[in-house]
Amino acid sequence: MTGNNELINNSIANHEEYDGEEHKSYKLYNFRRPDKFSKDNLRALRDIHREFSKAISLILSGYLRMRVEIEIVSVDQLTYEEFIRSMPSPISVGVFEFEPLTGQILLGISFEVLSCIVNRMLGGVGTIDPQTRELTDIEKALAKKVINIIIQSLEDSWNTIIPVTGKLMSLDDNYQSIQVATAGEIVALLTFEVQIAGKHYGLFSICFPYPVLETVLGHLSTQHIFQTKGLIASNEERMKMITKLNSSNVDLRVQFGSCSITLDDFLQLTEGDIIKLDNKVSDDLIVKVNGEKKFFARPGTIKDNICVKITEVYDEMHELLRNYF
Repeated sequence: MTGNNELINNSIANHEEYDGEEHKSYKLYNFRRPDKFSKDNLRALRDIHREFSKAISLILSGYLRMRVEIEIVSVDQLTYEEFIRSMPSPISVGVFEFEPLTGQILLGISFEVLSCIVNRMLGGVGTIDPQTRELTDIEKALAKKVINIIIQSLEDSWNTIIPVTGKLMSLDDNYQSIQVATAGEIVALLTFEVQIAGKHYGLFSICFPYPVLETVLGHLSTQHIFQTKGLIASNEERMKMITKLNSSNVDLRVQFGSCSITLDDFLQLTEGDIIKLDNKVSDDLIVKVNGEKKFFARPGTIKDNICVKITEVYDEMHELLRNYF
C-alpha cells in the first residue's frame, strides 16, 4: 500500500512539473480567428502598396489635372464578416481578379472620394456632393474608368512579386450583396487616405481574401521585395514608364544670367533701365527643368519668337571652369 502511495505521489509531482513547463511554453491560438498572415507578410503588403500609393497619386493628378495625394494608413488582418460590418453604405465596390491568382479582390472607394473625382471628370472643379447617394448610370461608367486606372497601377506594383493581369468583374453599391469569401475567412485589409486639391478627404480600401494570396505568401516578404528592387527594368517596362511620363507637365526655365544689386536700386528700376549680367553674350545659357540645371543652350529666334537651342547636357565642372576663365 505504501508503495502505491509513493507511486501516486511521484505521478502527481511529475504531472505538476510537466504542467508548469507546458504552461510556460504554450501559445494561445484562436481557432475562430487564426493569424494566417505573418507580420512579415503584412509589412511586405505595406511596402508594395506604399509604392502603389505614390504611383497612383501621380497618375490621378495628371488624369484629373488637380493635386491628388494618396497614402496608405493601415494594413490589418480580420475576418471577412468583421470587414463587411466595418464598411459604410453606400460605397462603390469594384470586384476584380488578378490572374493567375485564384479568387476575387475588393476595391472600395468612399462616396466622398468618388463623387469628387466624377465631378471633375464631368467638367466641374472637383467638389464633393453633400448628399450621400448611389451613383447614376453615367457616374458608374466614369467610376469604372477610374477603378480600371487604379487596377492597372496595382498590376504594375505587383509585377515585382508576380506578373499579374487585373480585370474588373463588376461594380456594386455596397458589400452586403458581395460574397467573395466565407464569413470566418481571414482577409488582409489595406486602408488608404485620399486628399484631393488639399481640401477634400476620403478613404478607399483593398481587401485580399487569404485564398487569393495563399500561393504567393512565400514571395510576400520584405527581403524578397528588397532583392527584386535591384532588378533591371525590361524594355517593355521602360516604354510603359515613358508613356506615363509623356503626359506629365514640367517647369522649363532658361537662366540668362545673374547680378547683384542693392534693394534700393531694385526699387528704383524703371522701363528702359539696363542691368548688366555676369555672363558674356557668347556664354551658354543654363536650362532648368523643375528647378534643376539640366542643359546648356544658346539663345536665338524662330519666326520672331525668342527661343534657345540645346547644345549639351549640363555639367557642373564645365560651368565652374567657364566662370574661372
